[in-house]
Amino acid sequence: MTTTDPLVADYRHLREDAGAYRLPRDVVRLEGPDAASYLQGQCSQDLADLVPGASADTLLLAPDGKINALARVVCLGAEVFHLDVDGGHGDAVLERLARFKLRSRFDLGLIDWSCVALRGPALPERAELGAPAVASFAWNGWQGVDLLGPADSIEVPPWVPWCSQLAWEAARIESGIPVMGRELTEGVIPAETGLVERTVSFTKGCFTGQELVARIDSRGASVPHRLCGLVLDEAVDPDELTDAALVVEEKEKPVGRVTSAARCPGVGAVCALAYLHRSVAVPGRVLVHPSGANRSNALSASVRPLPLV
Repeated sequence: MTTTDPLVADYRHLREDAGAYRLPRDVVRLEGPDAASYLQGQCSQDLADLVPGASADTLLLAPDGKINALARVVCLGAEVFHLDVDGGHGDAVLERLARFKLRSRFDLGLIDWSCVALRGPALPERAELGAPAVASFAWNGWQGVDLLGPADSIEVPPWVPWCSQLAWEAARIESGIPVMGRELTEGVIPAETGLVERTVSFTKGCFTGQELVARIDSRGASVPHRLCGLVLDEAVDPDELTDAALVVEEKEKPVGRVTSAARCPGVGAVCALAYLHRSVAVPGRVLVHPSGANRSNALSASVRPLPLV
């Protein structure tokens, strides 16, 4: 990776200066006198002290404690809340919230809003940004804001350059940020993802799916698999690593799988997010078997804790 590589240039904007990216997000709106209390009983995060303009990340869980969605709650008023989620998953969040609504007094529906993510230490103050909703972002040292609203209402400072999806994925993977449909899929539980500290309150009282989360926490959060980082020893097309199986030396049984991969300028290598069995030491070593490859073509990689930078 060279300094003239467009990926490197965009990555540096997002990480070291200021950069913009059109982030696919779906937005669900709740409005009504029972909206706040209903969300408090459905979300894993404590929303009681959320004031207008503030936001918080949360999980929506199934009754058995498995993840339905990772979402962000934005408070727009005492009776108005938006939940934004990775693009393509808004219908699932809408269905999940409607499932237990019963006679609660609020309106619920998807709205046609967009999201522009601004990242980097050189961003202007929130007051200088134009959007109906501005949500702060900070995750493992990567900081910025998200501008949310109808597409024609979002104003990006003209001096902030637009950045590529490749650069965005590199920064996301280095930061260890999971997304719906890749790291967060059917059957995944919170303790496997590294999201519990960020999204779960153990003091707020009851919420749907609480029992499993609390039980695992009380037992030391030991789960069969957990999300880790991989750094490949050699250059490889990241697309070849999607769903690749992971093994350890001299053993045939897979110990994990790759969920996302990208060329990562901050590490200077191809990196990946992967779920690994708890028997694999972190840090440690694994062999990566791209889909369709035989054992002789396995790639070697180091296992590292997240974040990678």
